[in-house]
Amino acid sequence: MRKLSLGDFELTIISDGTYPLDGGAFFGVVPKVMWSRKAAADERNFITAGLNSLLIRTGKQNILVETAIGNKLPDRMVKVYGQPAKLLDNLQTAGVAPDEIDVVINTHLHFDHCGWNTIRQGDRVVPTFPKAKYYVQEGEWRHAQEQHVRDAISYISDNYNPLIESGKMQLLRGDQEIVPGISVRVFPGHTMNMQAVVVTRGGKSACYISDLIPTSAHIDLTWVMAFDLSPIDTIDSKKRYYERALAERWMTVFTHDDTMPWAYIEKDDAGKLKASTPDQR
Repeated sequence: MRKLSLGDFELTIISDGTYPLDGGAFFGVVPKVMWSRKAAADERNFITAGLNSLLIRTGKQNILVETAIGNKLPDRMVKVYGQPAKLLDNLQTAGVAPDEIDVVINTHLHFDHCGWNTIRQGDRVVPTFPKAKYYVQEGEWRHAQEQHVRDAISYISDNYNPLIESGKMQLLRGDQEIVPGISVRVFPGHTMNMQAVVVTRGGKSACYISDLIPTSAHIDLTWVMAFDLSPIDTIDSKKRYYERALAERWMTVFTHDDTMPWAYIEKDDAGKLKASTPDQR
């Protein structure tokens, strides 16, 4: 359980476990001879990806950023990705029950980012976090509803439509503050309405950057995933992110890094980007 303080906020990485992803898809056009130096692949060319959610304790509220895969994958997807389903157990270890979560923020609605939004009770789908208000970008939800051939497999409607229908999920339009010190900013590329979550407290900032920079191995501007709908927009969004994050020394939280869930991104003496692990308490 990794924790650190940001002003008077406490940030904790809550894992849903790990799952396998095809290395070629994870690193796009980057040749394996290059990415394999940073990520080990098995005999099937699969790498191990993390499922990192972020718990933010403000002293007044508990905010959960991302809810990972959950436990509702269809059998055909379980055969590929497994069903780790460890988020609720790890939340309990952190001392937080589902009914103590006040806010849930989804960066986007792919199955591996919002799976624990809901659970099944018999033939009903109900909120996993019954007292929480959920947030996502309206454009992301509308895209999910359109079920494009390109990425329909990434969306499971039971993860979000019941929340829309019940009024539990609020659809956002662009950048805005969710609660004092916690805001969302849209960074298109992976999806066109994916949002990052920026936490600012005590003169310091951290950002859950989601699939814009999924792991510490993806910090180079041109290292983008084959999953991205618009790789050019991903690169432009990374440039925009680094303009603030490097200048102001933001801590970056990586959604899919199973060994380095957060780091400061810096430039070395040669101007090359590198990730430095923050001190942990």
